[in-house]
Amino acid sequence: FHMSIRKPHRAATATTQDRVLEAAERLLRNGKPEFSMRDLAAEAGVSFATPFNQFGSKAAIMQALSARRIDEMHVRLAAAQLSTNAIARTFAAVDIAVDVMLEEPVVNRSVMAVLGSQSGEPSVVARRSAALWAEALDQGEGLSKTTRAQASAALPALLAIAFRGVLSFWTAGEISDAELARQARAAAAAMLLGFCNSAGRGELLGWLESASSSR
Repeated sequence: FHMSIRKPHRAATATTQDRVLEAAERLLRNGKPEFSMRDLAAEAGVSFATPFNQFGSKAAIMQALSARRIDEMHVRLAAAQLSTNAIARTFAAVDIAVDVMLEEPVVNRSVMAVLGSQSGEPSVVARRSAALWAEALDQGEGLSKTTRAQASAALPALLAIAFRGVLSFWTAGEISDAELARQARAAAAAMLLGFCNSAGRGELLGWLESASSSR
């Protein structure tokens, strides 16, 4: 069961940026990923220059839409009843992230496709995503004590890269909606395996075996 992505609480009148982003979502939802900035301005009911003035480029708009998704993942992770175990928490974060992506698959595939192309513009998507996985790992309980410091330093970015990689194959249609959660969990398991304690190895290896047997 998937609910719609919750919009952040706003005053009665949405900001101009909100209007532009929501217009971009509507265009993507209606199968128009190649929309122009002129199309976007018309859909948002603003002047032609407004999207440029607010964001600078279409790539920046897609980055802002991605940031919306990651912010929603943070909100849901913070609200969830989570274990203190880092592996269980990471799998919960994977499930939350997958749920958010599957709520608007047409929109999110289009966003991912643009983010996957070289725009020549700096993005904060990687940093935002790494912060989500750092939140999931929390204090690292369940990871090996001997490498916990290294895990805290390295794993958030590695988990972000792994999840982004799975989403790239999903965007290309090589991973189905039904398989997205399984493959995302397996990618996270592969990242965690080198840092987990002995008690967690069996579960992680099980997820890797499950993912490989489903292909």
